[in-house]
Order: sequence, then structure tokens, then C-alpha cells
Amino acid sequence: MKSLLLLFLIIAQIGVAQSIAPESKAPLVADRFIGIDNYKNTYFIKDRVINKQGPDGNFLFNDLQLGRITSVDIINPLKVVVFFQDTNTVVLLDNKLSEIQRINFNNLPQFLNVSTATNAGNNSLWLFNVDTQQLELYNYGSKLQTVVSQPFPGKLLSQASNFNYCFTLTEKKLRAFNIYGSILNEAPSEGYERIVQQNENVIALKENQLHYLPDFAKRNNEITHNTVRLKLPEISIKDLQLSNDFLYIYDGENLHTFKLTIPKK
Repeated sequence: MKSLLLLFLIIAQIGVAQSIAPESKAPLVADRFIGIDNYKNTYFIKDRVINKQGPDGNFLFNDLQLGRITSVDIINPLKVVVFFQDTNTVVLLDNKLSEIQRINFNNLPQFLNVSTATNAGNNSLWLFNVDTQQLELYNYGSKLQTVVSQPFPGKLLSQASNFNYCFTLTEKKLRAFNIYGSILNEAPSEGYERIVQQNENVIALKENQLHYLPDFAKRNNEITHNTVRLKLPEISIKDLQLSNDFLYIYDGENLHTFKLTIPKK
């Protein structure tokens, strides 16, 4: 019995491989691919300008005085979150990329020095506080902040979130939190470099290979976790997004679309 249990744990840690076939490929001239929203609009950055192209029309946003664009969160196309780490500022945009609100964390009564800012819904943002090394929720309506995590050891490499969960990747750990401040799961980082998310699921990038961690936010701190290695055609992964069970990969010249169909276990 102990031998069978040990074998199961080894298999679970190694994971399985799953081939996925491309749905489409389209040329894209961009410095960075951001993603595709629920209305099939494509967002990308070219020459420090955010572009939105698709059924809604073609729109642009830029503010060179704010510095380089660190991240753009399009989970809510009616309230796009643009983060500029150079100036410690978030700009909220509407569906035409017109500015709704600007949040300068330097000017808050309680100064915040942040390295990430993504949409948490309900007028809130997921923030990583560099000074305290903690994940926080900041409500820009009430201007209240809530500490979500204990201090993180190590450098925060990547953050991915939605309205219910926030996933953080450090040099040693991958963690999942909910909006109530509870840590739902954590696992060794396995050398991952970047993560993207959809609902409870995570895809991690490591050495140009993708690893799918289904239901990572529902594991209840299990010691082991199943990982599915996604077998792709030979593609250089520059940017990626997971949305509505579609995986989008930008190789620097073309945008590849894959339908993600991982068997349920």
C-alpha cells in the first residue's frame, strides 16, 4: 500500500503531457501583446501606446510622462487597469481607452510603494506592497487598504488575478489567495518565470514551455499538485493570455490561438 501511495505521489509531482492543436494564427505588429477581451477586441502595446482593435473600433491611449507601461489588465473591458511602476501610478480607462480615473500612490495619505496592480473588482485593486512585501487590496473608492498576506520571502516574479483570486509567483513559491485574505494553496515554484490565470486555473511559463495547474485555487493546501505540461508546436513564447478556455500566444510576429481542452481528472 505504501509503495502504491509513493508511486501516486511521484506521478502527481511529475505531471502528464497534453498536446493542444492551434485554432488560428494571425500576424500582429506589436512590442507587447496584452490580450483579447470578452468582446473579441485585441489589445497590444506599440511604441509605448496602448492599442485596442476589434468590433468596438480602434482606440489608443498613451501618456509618456508616466513612464513605461508595466502592465495592462483587461479583465473588465469597461474599466481597464494600466499600471506605471516608474511613477507608482494606475490609470483606469473605459471601453474607448478614455481616462476615467488616475491613482497616484505617492499622493495617498498612507504612501504605497507597489510593484503590481491588477483589477480585483468592486472598485478595488490587487497590489503588492514593495516596502512590506505583502499582497494588499486597495479600494480606490473608499481609499481603504486591506492586507491580504503575510510578508513574502523572495522576489515577486509575476502576479495574475481576477475578481475572486490572486495568484502570486515568487522565486520559491506559487500561491493562491482569495479576496477575504485567505491563502488557498501554495506549491514550490518549480522554476516558473511567469503565470497567467483563468478562474481557479493557472498556466506557468518555464523555459519556453507551459505548465497547466487546474483548480490551483481549490486545492486546500495539498502537499502535491497535478501539473499538465502543454505540448505545443515550436513557438517562441513572448507574451501569453488565458481567457475563456482559449490560450493566446504571441511569438513576436504572429498571434497563435489554441483551444484549451484538458481532460478532467
